[in-house]
Amino acid sequence: MAHTNSQRKPVPFEHVKIEDAFWAPRMQANRQRGLEAVYQQLAETGRLDAYALDWAPGSDGLQPHVFWDSDVAKWVEGACYSLINHPDKRLLEKVEIVVGKILSAQGEDGYLNPHFTVVAPGQRWTNLRDKHELYCAGHMIEAAIAHHRATGERRFLDGMLRYADLIHRVFGPKKGQKRGYPGHEELELALIKLYRHTWEREYLDLAAYFIEERGQSPYYFDTEARARDEDPADYWAKTHAYTQSHRPVREQTTVVGHAVRAMYLYAGMADLAAETRDASLLEALQRLWVDLTAHKLYLTGGIGPSRENEGFREAYDLPNREAYAETCAAIGLVFWAQRMLQLDLDSTYADVMERALYNGLLSGVSFSGDRFFYENPLASEGNHHRQKFFTCSCCPPNINRFLPTLGGYLYSVGPKEINVHLYVHSKAKIELEDGALTIIQQTDYPWDGIVCLRFEMRVSRTFTLKLRKPSWCLRGRVYLNGRDVSAEGDVERGYFALTREWQPGDQLRLQWAMPAGLVYPHPRICADIGKAALMRGPLVYCLEAADQEVPLDQIFLPGNGTFDSEFRPDVLEGLVVVSGQATRVDSNDWGEVLYRQEPPRFESVPFRAIPYYAWDNREAGAMRVWLPLVPEAGRSQL
Repeated sequence: MAHTNSQRKPVPFEHVKIEDAFWAPRMQANRQRGLEAVYQQLAETGRLDAYALDWAPGSDGLQPHVFWDSDVAKWVEGACYSLINHPDKRLLEKVEIVVGKILSAQGEDGYLNPHFTVVAPGQRWTNLRDKHELYCAGHMIEAAIAHHRATGERRFLDGMLRYADLIHRVFGPKKGQKRGYPGHEELELALIKLYRHTWEREYLDLAAYFIEERGQSPYYFDTEARARDEDPADYWAKTHAYTQSHRPVREQTTVVGHAVRAMYLYAGMADLAAETRDASLLEALQRLWVDLTAHKLYLTGGIGPSRENEGFREAYDLPNREAYAETCAAIGLVFWAQRMLQLDLDSTYADVMERALYNGLLSGVSFSGDRFFYENPLASEGNHHRQKFFTCSCCPPNINRFLPTLGGYLYSVGPKEINVHLYVHSKAKIELEDGALTIIQQTDYPWDGIVCLRFEMRVSRTFTLKLRKPSWCLRGRVYLNGRDVSAEGDVERGYFALTREWQPGDQLRLQWAMPAGLVYPHPRICADIGKAALMRGPLVYCLEAADQEVPLDQIFLPGNGTFDSEFRPDVLEGLVVVSGQATRVDSNDWGEVLYRQEPPRFESVPFRAIPYYAWDNREAGAMRVWLPLVPEAGRSQL
């Protein structure tokens, strides 16, 4: 049976200072431009003015939308997390203005949602399936916790405690309560975070209720539809799998439906399993994890290929040009993977977390920090570009709130153990049972696989250090104070473990071999049959038209070629470029003939690839992640 370990905890992001040349500039761009850009869009689109509650039918203002609260809340959360490590008086002033607007719209009973206050005042809690009320409430609660952590002031937190208490009175199994649950999951995460912030048990119990009630028969979403005089059969999605409410969570075996909703549900289930040490929840999560990673995960860590349901299709159905792969879904996958690591220390979770982080998530924001992808396709003809904002604009403020917390994904601690999940140049304060120590991590990762760790502490300390050996690394060595200890540690589920009495000043040197190479798809992924992709370390690479001498559709990768890697400071703010020789089909001798019996001729051409996260930061042009391999006829002519 699966085993949960609720004693393993992530090191808080405020205890980790990231100082590298890769992530630090992205975090700075988010602080200096991203937060401001999203704030301006919130103002211009009426999301902030909605809290004045002055909209009425026929008025000139924009009608408050059902999910606008979530956009505002995520921005507040991101701004507050940024303020924790980087105080900024002007940003704080904006936060306090927005918080004041939010609280001015809260009802006497604690309810908060401008849409249901002025647009549909008689429809509160009548359509949980579609209307995002509880989803928005969750984001507001998380924003209030972040605000309290950043400022120490309680006004926002107290307001959202009143809202959480209202929800606790309205929903549950008792007589007179609604037996509903969120149509768009998120509140579950927020309630457990609120429990951990206040240690008030009722919030954990309410989160547990929402998770346990989901999918129980009779289906609540059918019951509430009938109460609205609607036929449940008319539901546009046609299945409760869209909201992961088709069966109780412990009985679910495949990832289905809307991808962001699924990730938030699974992350909430993992949080609940950690608090209750519920092994059966972990078993369900492990089954779902295997289904996702073995059947429905893009190479980039993106998930949810379908535009129709913003989510999952059948196993191996992973188109490239039509890939939806929403940025929020990649963020949700990082949330879930990190929580699984605390329950079940296995490098499988950290590998996927890293893949999603460096590729599917990071591609969602421009180098400038103020333009965003909602969708992240793996192929483009040059007509897909990042935008300032979207009508449904969940992704920009989600990026805003994620990047300041990146440090919280590097390490976790347990009784007598420190786990290193990600390699980022940084300085971290680690709290163990017998005192604190500092880990200084020096590396040029992801450009270089050499990582140096140094311990600063006043006295020697005995603990187990567990270092993730990345799945992409075929050869790795570990040195302690200059001595090769690669054969001395135990490798446990992808983590190299060293237990010893550590001395002040001890230094580790990790050498993870990082050559560029080809990755091949499962034969059942129809979109990629006969193709391969390039990877180097954790980074997926792509070809952009701007770097090639011939059109991308004419380029074939060699199946057994070698590739060069070079750091180019002049390319896209500095990155490692992968280059080599490819093959192209020569069409010059075809004339006006459309078909012929003589096979085409092939010739060698150079190619240059850049990391996938960096595409569409230059002039518009085609892009490909997966490219065809040189056919046999081509090999024989070269």
